[in-house]
Amino acid sequence: MSGDTGSRGPVAVVGAGPVGLTAALVLARTGVRVTLLESREALATESRASTFHPSTLDLLDELGVAAALRRQGRTVDRVQWRDLDGVVHAELDYSVLDGHTGHPYRLHVEQARLTPLLLAELTATGLADVRFGTTVTGAEDLGGGDGGGVRLRTKDAAGRVTVTRHPYVLAADGSRSRLRELAGLPGTAEEYPDYALRVVTETRLDELVPGLAPLSYVRDARASFSALGMPDHWRLIFRIPRGTDRDAVLAPEAVRARVEQALPGAAGRAVRIADAHTYRLARFLLPRYRAGRVLFAGDAAHLTSTAGGLNMNCGIHDAVETGRALAAVLRGDAPGEAALDAALERRRSVVETAVIPRSEARTAGLDSTAELPARLASLRRTAADPRSAVDYLLKASLLDVAPRPLKGDAHADLVSQAHR
Repeated sequence: MSGDTGSRGPVAVVGAGPVGLTAALVLARTGVRVTLLESREALATESRASTFHPSTLDLLDELGVAAALRRQGRTVDRVQWRDLDGVVHAELDYSVLDGHTGHPYRLHVEQARLTPLLLAELTATGLADVRFGTTVTGAEDLGGGDGGGVRLRTKDAAGRVTVTRHPYVLAADGSRSRLRELAGLPGTAEEYPDYALRVVTETRLDELVPGLAPLSYVRDARASFSALGMPDHWRLIFRIPRGTDRDAVLAPEAVRARVEQALPGAAGRAVRIADAHTYRLARFLLPRYRAGRVLFAGDAAHLTSTAGGLNMNCGIHDAVETGRALAAVLRGDAPGEAALDAALERRRSVVETAVIPRSEARTAGLDSTAELPARLASLRRTAADPRSAVDYLLKASLLDVAPRPLKGDAHADLVSQAHR
């Protein structure tokens, strides 16, 4: 495959998070030269998203990084709903997804474990110019045609300004996207009526709480929260009503009291609290995922509630589908831009019709004691019916709306590219 963009220059991908690195790798694997620009001096290491769904693992496997990521993570084979007294109301086993995915499980691992794997694969292609400490300060759309594209102005850490031209720019520069701002697109997110409190403990909660699954949703009139077992710690995630004083919520004695209420059978004093912090919950969706030759993906294009861990997974799906479509245009496999526009619109539609509604449904009515019995009864019916269980996990994993992994000759071609 030649796939070279010739005099038009490389595609610029802005942002070296999971979305930007995935998009860059998809492009490079099909022979398209890429310039990857990241304002940070190195890959981000702070705690962020931590859930990889089966649909995403299928795509990461195609890119050659799923196995290495799994070795660093915790494989989750079931999802559980329980109350504070330890009664398990419902449980779904991911094994029912056999035949629907090559990875019938969910993986808990920090996103910071994925990005170095993607960067190594991208570097190995020999088609990527990766520039850390480089900030985009200007973007001028030059239109279509051989003389068109986007003129980018960047500044490096030493203050040097560089002007380059690219046939397309893919903005994966996060929720505060500079490219979105430069394009004059709306960027105001709508905050949900509550925010999240995340408590981190290195205590092995599944050894203290009998039967606790590494993905557990506690639904109880006294307290509702999520418990996620990571490779070396647990995360407890609580929803806090907006307007509640954050300093009071984060006071050590308040955090301790909340954990003791949440884990009454865990001998609260034995739970060592390593960290507690809050973060906002908001929704946002661009009206269109492109502005001329600038394309948007991931948090630059959408934000959703963190419930269900869908937003980062959806962003990686954006990167794969957009990268494939853009490569087809640049290589001449898809005349015109109709296929690219269709891919971008499909990605937007997935967020609007699936990701946001499903994410919001996870937390709807959690503060309503009256609704809780009906919700638990519904979950029990789902768990008891094999078809309903499969349907639930297909949708919870985005398997019904994710791009499909390439198979046959197309997949073999990518593997060949990866190991040249």
